[in-house]
Amino acid sequence: MANRIVVDPITRIEGHLRIEAEIKDGKIVDAFSSSTMVRGIEEIVKGRDPRNVWAFVQRTCGVCTTVHALASVRSVEDAVGIEVPQNAEMVRNIMAGVLYMHDHVVHFYHLHALDWVDVVSCLKADPLQTSQIAQSISTWPKSSPGYFSDVQKRIQKFVDSGQLGIFANGYWGHPQMKLPAEVNLLAVAHYLEALEWQKEIVKIHTIFGGKNPHPNYLVGGMACAINSENPGGLNAERLAYVKKLLDEGKRFVEQVYIPDVMAIASFYKDWGAIGKGFGNYMSYGDFPTNGYGDISNFKFQPGVILNRDLSKLHEVDHRGDQIEEFVNNSWYNYSDGDQKGKHPWDGETNINYTGPKPPYTHLNVDEKYSFIKTPRWKGKPMEVGPLSRLLIGYARGQKEIQEAVDRALGQLEVPVEALFSTLGRTAARAIESQLVADWSLNFYDTLINNIKNGDERMASTEKWEPQTWPKECKGVGFMEAPRGSLAHWIKIKDGKTANYQQVVPSTWNASPRDPKGQRSAYESTLIGTPVHDPELPLEIIRTIHSFDPCIACAVHLYDEHGNHISKVQNINSCDI
Repeated sequence: MANRIVVDPITRIEGHLRIEAEIKDGKIVDAFSSSTMVRGIEEIVKGRDPRNVWAFVQRTCGVCTTVHALASVRSVEDAVGIEVPQNAEMVRNIMAGVLYMHDHVVHFYHLHALDWVDVVSCLKADPLQTSQIAQSISTWPKSSPGYFSDVQKRIQKFVDSGQLGIFANGYWGHPQMKLPAEVNLLAVAHYLEALEWQKEIVKIHTIFGGKNPHPNYLVGGMACAINSENPGGLNAERLAYVKKLLDEGKRFVEQVYIPDVMAIASFYKDWGAIGKGFGNYMSYGDFPTNGYGDISNFKFQPGVILNRDLSKLHEVDHRGDQIEEFVNNSWYNYSDGDQKGKHPWDGETNINYTGPKPPYTHLNVDEKYSFIKTPRWKGKPMEVGPLSRLLIGYARGQKEIQEAVDRALGQLEVPVEALFSTLGRTAARAIESQLVADWSLNFYDTLINNIKNGDERMASTEKWEPQTWPKECKGVGFMEAPRGSLAHWIKIKDGKTANYQQVVPSTWNASPRDPKGQRSAYESTLIGTPVHDPELPLEIIRTIHSFDPCIACAVHLYDEHGNHISKVQNINSCDI
């Protein structure tokens, strides 16, 4: 008989995610993913000026504000037919690229790395050996024995005080922690460095968007004016500072992040066969280089892969009947019944549902069991995220993506099948961070060349006024957020928002079963995962964290009777 355990909530800053897993003979045989927090922001924007909606939906998330704002302004521009100047597109790309670098680095070090790194173990490390390891894998200057000795002393002070602070209550000493003490010390040192680095890279958002989080966006372009003479505009000094920060970001990704991921992954190659899931991958595509309307120029290409078959790609249509959301297992109601799906343009977010709500013991999975809806592409569940983007780029024959993926596989000495796994998802984030770091510098060069050639346009005023719009129109703004495919659908009537729906990456990945009983990504990828100790289910955390979900920053573990066992606190970045 299977034993059911509860992990609630999985650590993250925003939202609440509950995982219930049934374990038999040391492996997970079934799993259920439940969000216990309602969003409902779509209801807030109804009746508002579509040009202002981005500022509301941007608050969907406390860190991924950039992506929701961008998807929103793109949806309005699509609806009313606004073409954005290339300068604005480049600035948007740079801001998105900065978010990728920041988000992936913060996710790895401050959320996911400590699923693999034993912090307390680093106190046993030889700083000289750590220095030798660091210098063998990277040219990063902070690699002397004295530097690592100082880090070790800082951690020792935490331990001696009886308060590990940000490192408290981890799975230290868990038998599935495999890193040598010296590699643990290396990772802990870079954990601390990443805390400092992440404060700098986001300054680019304040230069282009006025602040971070919640930088400013604009339907029709960007609100930052180029003015080489005025200190209040985007002058040469500020643009040069953007270049400096982008260079520093690229250097940190290449000399710290990538080497650390490869070094740590080399001790966990068995995780290249764990967390595979159903094998369907989707990307909407993003980073346009010559207009948002022509997807052929996107750096990340759109497409769908089914059953891990990279030889055949399927196209994504946001406007037809390919994408539907179901609520048969969600704490919402549809006005015409819960067993039929709805395209987001016709979607409903009915938060007046009065049926069973989140339980205090176990989910009743025969009824509704999540506040997340269940999206499907042509009736099929999809995994979205960095792994999906790289697989689709690889399948489309994009040379730079193929070379980056092949290089990583060769370095780890694992077959291509290892990509379809928890290890593959973690490595994919690092690989695409390096790609995006390069692309962001290319976007910057395009912006600077346009300015030098006399093109300082940052926004289009054509079709800005609602009286120039059709009486009724609709649009979709899609993009690739760091965590995966994101789209906002809007209907406009008489110049006001008539309906609004957003389907975010964690909706695709974390949703409950659909009417056919098909599991979504979280539930599917947990099947078959070995669990060494049900009271310390580190393996569940590893696979779920590989998706970088958006949930609150505390883990509570219960046994099969609902008794509280332990609590783990983490300070992590956030997601959609």
